[in-house]
Amino acid sequence: MKTSPVAMCGALLASLVLGACSMTPMMPANSPMVARLSGTNEVPSVPTNGNGTAEVSFDKQTKVMGWTINYSGLTGPATAAHFHGPAAVSENAGVVVPLTGSLANPITGSATLTDAQAADLMAGKWYFNVHTAANPGGEIRGQVNVAR
Repeated sequence: MKTSPVAMCGALLASLVLGACSMTPMMPANSPMVARLSGTNEVPSVPTNGNGTAEVSFDKQTKVMGWTINYSGLTGPATAAHFHGPAAVSENAGVVVPLTGSLANPITGSATLTDAQAADLMAGKWYFNVHTAANPGGEIRGQVNVAR
């Protein structure tokens, strides 16, 4: 039994469409993000041995952002730490989520975001930084991006 060229083309097209759909990545409801913290990421750059990571999660359903910040090598104790935005990597912006309580390593916490804040966060327009007495404008900083 011969298969018609039209039937073969239809079957091929269906398999390509289904294959493409199965390869489309789905953004999970809880999106993992990360920021690599360093003095060279500060604007302007800060000479320091300090470094760290900000691991951030965001639940699109509840709009709750959670974080765990690990850092080391700062010039002194952390005096402040914040999420800032909206800003590109080379720009500074105001504080959108100030961290309160202990700033001892590691720093953990959560906050509920507005729709506008959530949109900026998911677009990579937020950064995190840690301030010290020696560097009151910020000693280490990193742009928050979806983890890859």
